[in-house]
Amino acid sequence: MDTFVTAFAEAGALLVSFDLGFLSIVGLSMRISLTAVVLACLIGFPLGAIVALTHFPGRGAVTLLLNTFMGLPPVVVGLIVFLLLSRAGPLGVLGLLFTPAAMIIAQTILVTPIIAALTRQITSDLWIEYGEHLRSLNASPLGTVVTLIADARYSLATVVLAGFGRAIAEVGAVMIVGGNIDHATRVMTTAIALETSKGNLSTALGLGIVLMALALAANAAVQLINSRAQRRAALA
Repeated sequence: MDTFVTAFAEAGALLVSFDLGFLSIVGLSMRISLTAVVLACLIGFPLGAIVALTHFPGRGAVTLLLNTFMGLPPVVVGLIVFLLLSRAGPLGVLGLLFTPAAMIIAQTILVTPIIAALTRQITSDLWIEYGEHLRSLNASPLGTVVTLIADARYSLATVVLAGFGRAIAEVGAVMIVGGNIDHATRVMTTAIALETSKGNLSTALGLGIVLMALALAANAAVQLINSRAQRRAALA
């Protein structure tokens, strides 16, 4: 019990001391995760909308793959990216292995199916509601996609936050492709694992508190967005 109380006290002191090493780990985690989420949105939003609004051979298989890939095992993604970026791999010449770029690639692969699959479902539901009206207006395919995505902005905001939650909490893939190198690729999740194994519970707990605070903030934002969307729907 004393060890637990001491760890909490030391973690609190670490949080208020603004230790540069601690802040650099948090900052790198945020930079990598936010970049991965932005890239995943740039890919996932149009991909999900296209799958929802167009009919093509294999559309059902693509939908199944998107839904399946929402649960991609992170260590498998990490292994695949590692093989692609390793010196003997097809992209080894880029020299990206054990860099933040490799971690961004791994997280983007993990988050994109989540963004795309949820966007597909949201867009599909909106098309059922507004499709006939958009057809009567002779809306172009691009105009239709833009209109539906704009109308679904509150729902899509929660999708983005869900993707961020997946990215910021990721450990397996980023450990494999990043190597957990101090002052280079060490992020909150990998640092927590390392510091716990070393018995440095105060640092691990401090990082854990920050990670939990980010998760809480993301969920609070989702709740706020949903409440605003419900009020908007009630006034419509």
